[in-house]
Amino acid sequence: MSIFKDILLVGAGSFMGGIARYLISLAMKGMGTAFPWATMTANIVGCLLIGLLWAAFNRVNASSQLNLLLIVGFCGGFTTFSTFSKESLCLLQAGNYSTFILYALGSVVLGIIAVALGYALAK
Repeated sequence: MSIFKDILLVGAGSFMGGIARYLISLAMKGMGTAFPWATMTANIVGCLLIGLLWAAFNRVNASSQLNLLLIVGFCGGFTTFSTFSKESLCLLQAGNYSTFILYALGSVVLGIIAVALGYALAK
């Protein structure tokens, strides 16, 4: 039953994070520029938020349920870039420099290639 509760927490957080990201998109829609400001804003705010929550949860020894709801769920639904950035920092902090480089470059380059491939296949 615990895994079901965990899944519901992640889902609830993702739901709220997705709504928050959409609201940012709506709020920034009329900026009149081709630059994707809303996505960049969500990614940077998500990174700041995951850093704040991660540190705060470690400091107060927060419950795993709170972590699932807010870090995995909300931040994950708001932007997966925040999770990618946190995992990258963990690799750097652990001194896993080659793994960090492989993960960071691989994620960005392969992600762009995958989007292009998917687009080409569906076109």
